[in-house]
Amino acid sequence: MILIHPVEEEINGEVVQKFIDLHKAEVPRYKKLKNLYESKAPILSQDDKEQFKPDNRLVVNFAKYITDTFNGYFIGIPVKVSHDDESVNERVETFQSMNDMDDNMAELSKITSIYGHGFEFLYQDEDSLTNCIYNSPLDMFIVYDDTIAQKPLFAVRYQTTDDGIKGQLFTTEEEITISEGKDGLILSDNKSHYYNGVPVIEYIENEERQSIFESVETMINAFDKAISEKANDVDYFADAYLLLLGMELDEKTLQKIRDNRIINMYGKNEDVKNLVAKFLDKPNADDNQEHLLDRLERLIFQMSMTANINDESFGNATGIALEYKLQPMKNLAIMKERKFISGMNRRFRMVFNLPTNIKVSNKDEWRNLSYQFTRNLPRNIAEEAETAGKLKGIVSDETLLKIISIVDNVKEELERRNQEKNEAGFKTNSNGDFETGDQ
Repeated sequence: MILIHPVEEEINGEVVQKFIDLHKAEVPRYKKLKNLYESKAPILSQDDKEQFKPDNRLVVNFAKYITDTFNGYFIGIPVKVSHDDESVNERVETFQSMNDMDDNMAELSKITSIYGHGFEFLYQDEDSLTNCIYNSPLDMFIVYDDTIAQKPLFAVRYQTTDDGIKGQLFTTEEEITISEGKDGLILSDNKSHYYNGVPVIEYIENEERQSIFESVETMINAFDKAISEKANDVDYFADAYLLLLGMELDEKTLQKIRDNRIINMYGKNEDVKNLVAKFLDKPNADDNQEHLLDRLERLIFQMSMTANINDESFGNATGIALEYKLQPMKNLAIMKERKFISGMNRRFRMVFNLPTNIKVSNKDEWRNLSYQFTRNLPRNIAEEAETAGKLKGIVSDETLLKIISIVDNVKEELERRNQEKNEAGFKTNSNGDFETGDQ
């Protein structure tokens, strides 16, 4: 759900209350998705069965598996942010390091996969340093204007306390305190900020803001129900009733049968012939249950477009076959990468707007930042080196190093390479190639 407000209208307590009410209506959905990820599946809260019936509640957490597998693939290897200007590059690296951005991005990616979207919040600490932290949509939302560009108009972070609603309102210029009075919400304590934008950035999983496992939620619940009923059947057969026809048992004999598990039939031949001892069995649906479980498991991974990396056939796949198996997840990752780049551009545009972060003449250099996402897959370093060797002379050295996954920072690697060559007595000619110092 995208929240829209006319750009020309005033933002007051009544407007903020209206959007808080809209957000509260969406919170139950967020909590349902959160519970599914945390193994608090609906089957655990269903009505109890009769006391004499088996009542297993098994949860197979596909939601967590899908989320963690996809995000390990998408952002298990941290995003590399770089700029051609070394001074700008150093500022970016300082900001990234100070804010533990590798961890922040991983958590933000997980949040977007669970809820369909998540937020990043910029603020200044007591040392006037720009800080960045992730936030779930459980207590935060952003409102866009009604223009075709849908620019961020304001954002709200709030809590419901014993004294009513408390929180903060963030506009493009100010941070405003929200409190609840007798006649509604009160906006006070306006503090200016200098980001030149709403300091809350929305990151989305997809344009529909749908969780990565939301499309298979019903199948996950059906799988939990089916496998729980299968466990109930096992308990039923373990506790099946023993039927004895043609003889009367006293309490002492029943006790012996239970303790020794022996039934001794004796008497006249005709009497023994008419005795029947067997367990009461209900119809066996084991084959149908197994087919259903197999079908559900296959559909869950197919419809969520996430690879089941524990599947035996997956482990045996190589080359082009592996590429085909990963293609749906690769498509998801490409779409999410574009959404994340858009959010990261907004982040650095606001970070670069503060002269304490970067000099004024470079404040527009966020446009020239480069983001490198690397899929987290087993790598064949020898094959990568061979490919790079074959491309030598066709593409630049920087592009060659990007092919090799063990190189974390291409620019630093190029600098170290040049430094080592210089120390070894090499120099470059007019073509940029290395030659020995005595030539």
